[in-house]
Amino acid sequence: MIAAPGLRILLAPMEGLLDHSLRDVITRVGGIDHCVSEFIRITDQLLPERVFTRIVPELLNGGRTDAGTPVRAQLLGSDPACLADNAALLASLGPAGIDLNFGCPAKTVNRHRGGAVLLDEPWLIFDIVRAVRRAVPASMPVSAKMRLGNQDESRMLDCALAIEEGGAAELVVHARTKLHGYRPPAYWEHIAAVREHVALPVVANGEIWNAADARRCLQVSGCTALMLGRGIVADPGLALAIRSPEKAPGWAVIQPLLLHYWRRLSGHVVPRHRAGRLKQWLNLLRRRFTEAQLAYDAVRTINEPAAVEACLFGSSACEPTT
Repeated sequence: MIAAPGLRILLAPMEGLLDHSLRDVITRVGGIDHCVSEFIRITDQLLPERVFTRIVPELLNGGRTDAGTPVRAQLLGSDPACLADNAALLASLGPAGIDLNFGCPAKTVNRHRGGAVLLDEPWLIFDIVRAVRRAVPASMPVSAKMRLGNQDESRMLDCALAIEEGGAAELVVHARTKLHGYRPPAYWEHIAAVREHVALPVVANGEIWNAADARRCLQVSGCTALMLGRGIVADPGLALAIRSPEKAPGWAVIQPLLLHYWRRLSGHVVPRHRAGRLKQWLNLLRRRFTEAQLAYDAVRTINEPAAVEACLFGSSACEPTT
């Protein structure tokens, strides 16, 4: 058991993977204090409400998943005034908070001056956070997520301070630069430097795959809060395992959630992409569960939704493909 006083565990935003369907599944397992949605990209216009509710349908459920876990909606962009206008509209829809993305490493996002490239401009980060903070009710939390930097860590502390001085209530630090991508290791010691430099709460993120990783991350970073991403997608019981290993659920708990996830996908993902989304999750689950490896092998070459259903959820057995 990790007995960090007041330990908080957050569910990360992961574009193209950890959307509202998977948030629903993971929060059903338990152990998550709040989630952050995948980003809503803001460019040069006020988005209609339907865009916010499409990406964050929890807005239609009191800002919570069906399991009752609060969801903060994340915005990404570089225009402070436009972000502020959209944040004001978003706030009226009732999210559990608004998060700002200063960490996305995707080339298409970065080319349009969004995500991690803004870490080269701490003055702009300050303007964005301040504008959004002023645009939404004082009672609504405004948080931010950043990496250690764009190409290096030279402006790391300046960016963290800009986020704090802009008025953010919380800062998540992914312990890699954009240049590092998602390659291990994560440099948790840099999170400790950020935490010592600012007064606002700092959340540690990056390369937390199991309870032992979580313990080391808390020790090195000095944080009392963690954000889990790929680790909890690979093991949906990870938050519970971090809090108390004896409560970690096994495959018997996770397996029925595959069908629940599939049914949710069927409600909003076009047929040709559904199998790919399911296989994407199974591909990570097999890091933790041998049963997931068998399921992945069974559907690896199947793309037709009806065939996937017959294979994984039908009454007849399905042999793994070769």
